[in-house]
Amino acid sequence: MKTLRRLIYGEVLAAVGFVTLGFLALFFFFDFVDELQGIGKNNGAYQLKHAMSYVLLLVPSHLYELLPISVLIGTIFVMARLAQSSEFTILRTSGLGPTLALRNLMGLGLGFVVLTFVVGDYVSPLCDRYGQLLKSRYMGQITVGQTGAWLREHQDNRSYAVNIATLTPEGQPSGIRIFEFTPQGEWVALTKAKVGIISEHNTWELEDVERDELSREGSNATMSRRATPQRSWSTGITAEMVSVALLKPDRMGTIDLFQYIRHLSANGQSTQRFEIEFWKKVFYPLSCLVMVVLALPFAYLHFRSGNIASHVFGGVLAGISFFLLNNVSSYVGNINNWAPWFAAAAPGLLYTLASLAAFGWLVVRQ
Repeated sequence: MKTLRRLIYGEVLAAVGFVTLGFLALFFFFDFVDELQGIGKNNGAYQLKHAMSYVLLLVPSHLYELLPISVLIGTIFVMARLAQSSEFTILRTSGLGPTLALRNLMGLGLGFVVLTFVVGDYVSPLCDRYGQLLKSRYMGQITVGQTGAWLREHQDNRSYAVNIATLTPEGQPSGIRIFEFTPQGEWVALTKAKVGIISEHNTWELEDVERDELSREGSNATMSRRATPQRSWSTGITAEMVSVALLKPDRMGTIDLFQYIRHLSANGQSTQRFEIEFWKKVFYPLSCLVMVVLALPFAYLHFRSGNIASHVFGGVLAGISFFLLNNVSSYVGNINNWAPWFAAAAPGLLYTLASLAAFGWLVVRQ
């Protein structure tokens, strides 16, 4: 069994590696061509080497997105080739039964699951952040929409609405406005700061601060304004929460996304979209298992009486349809208020059951 496992694993790893390398080279070329138009901007500060570095930092994100489909294409190719050359038939006569074949491929799939999780949860968010900071350092500040990024927070008997216009090249908030309200929703103060430095102790060090404060006494109200060079503001809003304005939710780490959901929930904001993205982050690596299960039935087909290319192409289309359904499911679940875990897991469960049914039918038929 060790010899059989070494043979199948070696063939699948080589095929998946080749497919992944081809996809990454294609995406690298497209990204690089897209970045060429930015070279020379900001008075020539953004140069070719910066564009190359930025595109290289995008590779882990593409790897995370492409791994499951690469696993599918590579595994289908190996299974179909083994079936066409009758090698898989010889393996079956040597003791490789359906259950053992499925178990061996599931073991290989678990390896791809771990790789996808590590890349998507640690490598990709880190590289995306460095890429954005690198680009902003030579292209200027990072703008987060026309109105900036908005965050909310409750503290004791006060609630705050925080607006951030831009992020500096170092990733710190700039153009900060902090609106302060009473529990009854009455506005009491506005704090403006040119820039803020987010420390590790839940504190923002605001610089060039201007604070407008409204005092109410009965029917009278007075406005006071005070300017200070620095001011500390204790808050639970972290740098990762601010960076959500830059990164898409699916580009965040699972733990960061979970903490952001807790922050939104604690401040009475809708979390449906982010909960779906969280569960997609949890289930997405498991799609590698779905892909290997989807590819296994191709080893039991008879390609001598048909065209192998058409079967492989049909399998690739099935894999692409899985990813389309996976993306559509999150939007449909968000619109119809489905349970977040169900919206994220439904495509994988559906295709796993279909793959196992096809595998079982082919085994019984043979």
